[in-house]
Amino acid sequence: MKTNRREFLKSAVAGTAGLALAGGAFASSAKSYWNIPGANDRLNIAIIGLGRRLDAYLEPVSMPKSNVRLLYLCDVMKKQREKAAATFKKHIDYEPKLENDFRKVYEDKDVDAVFIATPDHWHTPGAIMAMAAGKQVYLEKPCTHNLVENDMLTAALKKYGKVVQIGVQQRSSGHTIEIIGEIHKGIIGIPYKALTFYTNQRGEVPLQKPAPVPEGLDWELFQGPAPRRAYTAETWDYNWHWYGWNYGTAEAGNNATHELDVARWALQVNLPKHVNVQAAKSQFLNDGWEMYDNMDATFHFDGDKIIKWDCNSRNGYLTYGYDRGTIIYGSEGSVFVNRNLYILFDRKGKKIKQSLSTSNEAGTALGGGGDMTTTHALNFFQAIRGIEKLNAPVEDAVFSHALVHYANIAYRAGKGIDINPANGKISDRKAAKFMGREYAPGWHPDKYL
Repeated sequence: MKTNRREFLKSAVAGTAGLALAGGAFASSAKSYWNIPGANDRLNIAIIGLGRRLDAYLEPVSMPKSNVRLLYLCDVMKKQREKAAATFKKHIDYEPKLENDFRKVYEDKDVDAVFIATPDHWHTPGAIMAMAAGKQVYLEKPCTHNLVENDMLTAALKKYGKVVQIGVQQRSSGHTIEIIGEIHKGIIGIPYKALTFYTNQRGEVPLQKPAPVPEGLDWELFQGPAPRRAYTAETWDYNWHWYGWNYGTAEAGNNATHELDVARWALQVNLPKHVNVQAAKSQFLNDGWEMYDNMDATFHFDGDKIIKWDCNSRNGYLTYGYDRGTIIYGSEGSVFVNRNLYILFDRKGKKIKQSLSTSNEAGTALGGGGDMTTTHALNFFQAIRGIEKLNAPVEDAVFSHALVHYANIAYRAGKGIDINPANGKISDRKAAKFMGREYAPGWHPDKYL
């Protein structure tokens, strides 16, 4: 009886991955692996967006046990494509195609899955278009640019039934999974508060100035679903994070996403009923940074539970002794957890246990990457094959990203906001107008829903 490709993946890949882990024949070099009979039944993937997250994908894409083949490297900047190709050449012995327009990648029926690591304004439209084209999706954080897109993304998931992993990679961290499990079993009693924090030393950001579109940049496609505007210097690269709301989601979307997700996971809460924010731009007052660079946000949930986020993007004082992390308070003790370790304390503050991670995941370094990302990507591949459950599925991740959007909405509205925790709606008209965004003609994701 003939076995089709998907049936083979579900039945055979588990065995080959196990052999690779055991150091058997499949643990050989990537070059020899591609010559193994049956290797054509692997997953074909593409990477969309080749900026600072690229290095994080090198290991999971190139390691033999992943059983994937990289068909495309896609980016709107020519030099990014060329740099990515040169980088991957050191890790794989074949050449993926270089493509400017992601739509051509989506048209290729041979592509099974895509990694989307574009600027934030592209995340939801890019993921929905990928699902509509029949692709499985690994979507970097934040999964949405705004609150309305949460509903769009979940609607697309329901319509197309694809596997979508969100890039909150601490969900695949062994030591974090362990301690969250213990918290849920009652190791610190009843958890009632989580304090999350992020500290960095970001410097002065150049003022935006009119400039010619850089050579090799498809500025039209970079803007995509965002309203059209003339190009300004520094915008296409990392500083789009801080130049207004067309492209970025400020530091909350850029980094709070991770710790807020851990906090919500620990406290087992979904949507808050009230959010209060104090935030401002307090460093380099005359530079080009257009959002807050520090924020104190408090999210109130039913059951007298709260989550706080303390952000200092450009003041490097380590208030809590680390550059980022989460502190969970319970009725009988507390826990500190970050990407490298967890520390368990009793109610009097005495250290009971410390567990170091074997992971080398980056903390505040641009782009990040490391063992957690590799494990997260492998979980994605195995979920596509029906072997594992996703560690960070959309239907859960949107609740964490909703916290990001509520914080930004409260900041932009200049007031605390009340939320209906049953449906996430905001009644205040001034605040509610920041729930969505304007789309360029022809780019609204609704056309695929």
